[in-house]
Amino acid sequence: MSVQARGVVLLVLVTCLWGSTFAVVKTLGETLPPAVLIAWRFLIAAVALLPLLLWRPGRAAPTPRASWGPGLWRDGAVLGAWLIAGYGTQTIALQTTSANRAAFFTALSVVLVPVWLVVAQRRRMPPLLWTALPLAVAGLALLSWEGGALVVGDAWALACAVTYAGFIVTLERMAHRHAALPFTFVQVLTVTVLAWAWAAVSAPGQLWPAAGAWWPLLYLGVAATAATTLMQTVGQRTVSAANASLIYALEPVTATLFSFLLIGERVGLRGALGGLLVVVATVLSQRADEPHPETPAAQAS
Repeated sequence: MSVQARGVVLLVLVTCLWGSTFAVVKTLGETLPPAVLIAWRFLIAAVALLPLLLWRPGRAAPTPRASWGPGLWRDGAVLGAWLIAGYGTQTIALQTTSANRAAFFTALSVVLVPVWLVVAQRRRMPPLLWTALPLAVAGLALLSWEGGALVVGDAWALACAVTYAGFIVTLERMAHRHAALPFTFVQVLTVTVLAWAWAAVSAPGQLWPAAGAWWPLLYLGVAATAATTLMQTVGQRTVSAANASLIYALEPVTATLFSFLLIGERVGLRGALGGLLVVVATVLSQRADEPHPETPAAQAS
């Protein structure tokens, strides 16, 4: 299997794990404030990554000191800021909108990646992208129609799409600069620090989770945060932002499946049609993306 094919496989696995989180986060959000949920989720993720930092197969010593230079901390902090914006807006969204609906709204990040690249590179918007955007809006309208009037959670889900598109594009630019594991750890550590500061201000009396919240938090922290952030960092070193965002288009599909299996949420005919339009829009948006240089090859990590 080629290096790029392995990157694609990693991103597909990331997408499946992401899809499972909507139902879990929505359930946890009934008992935990968003800031507290994110703080514990990323603290657990940081702790889960520590053994990997201390034990490196094939090396007699830990990660070289040179890889922990100012550039790593700067880039990791920038991506960590994008991450907490994405996770924060999504967690808040799930307090008032359904897991299915939030997943399809969040999928707009896939459409927004080529838009972001067009703006950043000052190119003309391709004709297919002009088609993809109204299709995405029509799909979201159908989803909203099925779920009733627009709620504040929908706006937060749209904000998540915008911020996560920014994260995807920024990660493509930075991923090749650093060894994957230290880079992932700095991102997770940045989110942990920012989230605990947010929690201390917004919910100082609700910092300790109830007993029933620990297993979901462990799943979110270890599998759906530490593992996915590491796999995404490794995967996007050989897969471009545009191609990665196409893979991420599978997220609302897996989210719908897990939401049905875990919390019994269903999608009606209008919602299914709306979701289909969103997925079609994401595919069109990627076909519209003009070729650009692939992410440079990964460093040894």
